[in-house]
Amino acid sequence: MRDPKHHMWAEACALLKQAEQLHRQFFEPSREGTRAARWEPPVDVFETERELWIIAALPGVAPEAVRVEIEGPTLVIAGARPLPCQGLSASIVRLEIPYGRFERRITLSSRLRLSERELRNGCLLLTFTKL
Repeated sequence: MRDPKHHMWAEACALLKQAEQLHRQFFEPSREGTRAARWEPPVDVFETERELWIIAALPGVAPEAVRVEIEGPTLVIAGARPLPCQGLSASIVRLEIPYGRFERRITLSSRLRLSERELRNGCLLLTFTKL
């Protein structure tokens, strides 16, 4: 009989390996000349009776490097985070923080109006007022 602990451990290790491979695939730095987004910032969404707040994690991104637009029913958060050693002759030893172009699209209700936008402590804070 097989020990279930060993089976579960092997399965967990395989899943971790697969997650790391996906992470490397989706969070690789963009190449010069490419316009496609390389990563999506994680977001939190909170709602009250009168407002909707969206918080996007964008550490290390300058406010002028972030574009916020509403295209029909879709909120688009886009921009780029450059490598900190860009232009220097540095070798990448480990790269876990995503760099390059990013874009996040979120479908919104048509009954919302963007009332505030602030980039603070590495997070983009968007406040929408319900109409």
